[in-house]
Amino acid sequence: MSLGHIVLLSGRSIRLAELRMSSTYGGMLEGYPCKRINDMKVSSLQRQAERAFPSTPVHLVEPSREYPDETAGAFGPVEVLPSVACVGVFGSTALDPAMDGSTLVVAWFQAAPEVPAGEDADLALRSIHWEELAHDYEL
Repeated sequence: MSLGHIVLLSGRSIRLAELRMSSTYGGMLEGYPCKRINDMKVSSLQRQAERAFPSTPVHLVEPSREYPDETAGAFGPVEVLPSVACVGVFGSTALDPAMDGSTLVVAWFQAAPEVPAGEDADLALRSIHWEELAHDYEL
């Protein structure tokens, strides 16, 4: 059973088999979101995905960044990422017809703790170039 289906802009249908979500700024006790902190959050999410799924390729969808306050503090201007960090395992039909299927782990940030599905899924997530990033597998 899949958690959801997304049709990529390429027309390929992918299924969400596993989803891990966490608060982007959960546990942040001091300071404020800024470029340096956010760059660390983004690279940390990618590393977490790579460690959790070492035999599957990982793709990071570059997150949007907002600048709600033009005033710069000690660490530079406030820069905010979407509030939910996600790692999902997706599957689809094989790239090579001799194989059984294809898979890709995707790390991304989104605004709300919702399972991405259908055409409501974020455009950046639906823009994944599956054929270039995913790997085939045999059962």
